Amino acid sequence: MDELFDLQLVSKLRLCIGEVSDITEINQRKLRYWEEKGIITSSTTKCGGNKLFDYVNIKKVTLIKEYLEEGFTLQASVKKAETRLVSTIEVFDKLQKEKV
Repeated sequence: MDELFDLQLVSKLRLCIGEVSDITEINQRKLRYWEEKGIITSSTTKCGGNKLFDYVNIKKVTLIKEYLEEGFTLQASVKKAETRLVSTIEVFDKLQKEKV
């Protein structure tokens, strides 16, 4: 694994919807819509109930944005992003299982 990429640190990354909106330049309303449609998922904090998005979902948002900008439909963009993220999700799943 690349020394510049700390998988364990990245697996702990959680950003609130406002931060995701800022870094992806996708407005919060659209992010909420995507979450409502099951395209992305968040977890909530015990304190304050803030929506938090993990690395995989943030990456998915950026990929979807790229595909939309290339002219793909939302449905096609989601499918392409999910295909690209298969190996990333597998690695994070393994990492989660190792913690247990």
